[in-house]
Amino acid sequence: MTTPAGSGTGFGSVSWWGLSPAVDLQAESPPVDPDSQADTEHGTPELNVLLLGSVDGRHLLRTLARAALWPRRRFRFYVLEKNMEAVARHMLIFCLALEDPEKMGLQERSETFLEVWGNSLLRPPVAAFVRAQAGRLARLVPEPDRLAEQLPWLSLGALKFRERDALEAVFRFWAGGEKGPEAFPMSRLWDSRLRHYLGSRYDARRGVSDWDLHMKLHDRGARVIHTSEFRRWRDTGVAFELRDASAYHVPNRTLASGRLLSHRGERVAARGYWGDIVTGPFVAFGIEADDETLLRTSNGQPIKTAGEITQHNVTELFREMAAWGRPRAAQGDPAQVQGDADGSLEPAAPVPESFAVHFLSLGSALTLHRKSCYKGRFQLLYMACGMVHLLSPELGACVAPGGRLIVELAQFLVDLRQEQLQGFSSRVGELAQAAGFAPQPGARRSQTFARFYKAGDSAPSHKDPAVGSGTPPPEVLAPPLEATNPPPEDLTQPLEGETPPSEPFKRPSESQASLLEALVPPIGSQTPKPESLTVPPETNSPIPNF
Repeated sequence: MTTPAGSGTGFGSVSWWGLSPAVDLQAESPPVDPDSQADTEHGTPELNVLLLGSVDGRHLLRTLARAALWPRRRFRFYVLEKNMEAVARHMLIFCLALEDPEKMGLQERSETFLEVWGNSLLRPPVAAFVRAQAGRLARLVPEPDRLAEQLPWLSLGALKFRERDALEAVFRFWAGGEKGPEAFPMSRLWDSRLRHYLGSRYDARRGVSDWDLHMKLHDRGARVIHTSEFRRWRDTGVAFELRDASAYHVPNRTLASGRLLSHRGERVAARGYWGDIVTGPFVAFGIEADDETLLRTSNGQPIKTAGEITQHNVTELFREMAAWGRPRAAQGDPAQVQGDADGSLEPAAPVPESFAVHFLSLGSALTLHRKSCYKGRFQLLYMACGMVHLLSPELGACVAPGGRLIVELAQFLVDLRQEQLQGFSSRVGELAQAAGFAPQPGARRSQTFARFYKAGDSAPSHKDPAVGSGTPPPEVLAPPLEATNPPPEDLTQPLEGETPPSEPFKRPSESQASLLEALVPPIGSQTPKPESLTVPPETNSPIPNF
């Protein structure tokens, strides 16, 4: 079978990395109102941000790293994901980013992040770090007091008890509760997934890879991705090869997730790799840079690869985060030292206690407005392209008047044709307008993000320049290919042992493919009830997404 272009099966049903460059959320939020009521306890204005589907924490890390460039604010990030594996990845990434510099140097921390975040295979030292951190987090999750003491920036209070149990089970699997690489044979799972996606094109996979890179990703703004690194990732899942190729042989268990599969007429929980196999993790940190010299070209070719730019950007990001709590004078910039009346020095950037990450319960997007603590609370709402179907008037009610909405577009989903991209952008504009938002005046034109603000009594009728016009083509409204073609059995690993299955095994979640092709009902139709997020729909497919 040959997979048709635009089928969307390469996106997978789980997102492990973002499909847009990291942004500073403070730059996207409304400016601080000096007349607004500041935090009464600390006397500092708060920035409350709701993020749906951010998956890898890149926006949060960049926001915190660049906090010193803005007036002092306290950050409150509220994160909602599709599955508990994504929540666990968030926690692991933040623990790595906030690791004591005395225990782990800057270069080691950056390289560890790149491997855990974007590689299917790890070096043994990195795998040992993941096991150690996962074991520690597995012990902290069921003990709220110890968790608050050791990780004061983390809040799991909004999660249900069964979600916390599922989160603990994820960490215990990462820590090696099921011994040996056979518990998660990543190389075989990756190759099986690739064969299923390419079908009869598998023997010509290098040509397919080159076509997707040069005719799609390069044309859409990712010209720095080099052919060799993209081919290597497509073949093996290793995006960042920082050492000899033979050093990468330990499966990256943080990329494992579960699905309910039909086996001999029964539903069974199985573990496998269900993430992206077509775009790669190069977009998040590898196609833009503050240092413009990294983006220079020679004879029409970029002088740096996406992997090199990613490593530079991540290293600088962690360098800025490591400077927290240190006065600027200690960093060699006495002219920028801030002092109060008694001459004491003020930290250059927020200390860990000045921000908090709150993880919300899965499937709670349509019920947040029912709680008074969330209604009109957020100054900024961020939505990934895989969560746009949740944009509704009820969710819009959680954004404060004058607040902003930033939506990730489908620019770097290579399986989508140009007309599908335009149809998706058009639908985003319609959903935003129905939710009470209007195109943001003066917003820079972008093919990656659509920007809106919370409208007043009536929303303007004009379109955001970043949002195309027209109606979605028939292909966008067609059912996803994965709904009619079950993946082969060799893509999965059955779950064994006494470890309780994580929450995704009990609930479905919509894949990016189903979002971009089935998208959402017309705006005039009835808003889906919250129960529709927890009860699997009756379809002809024996394999529901979760």
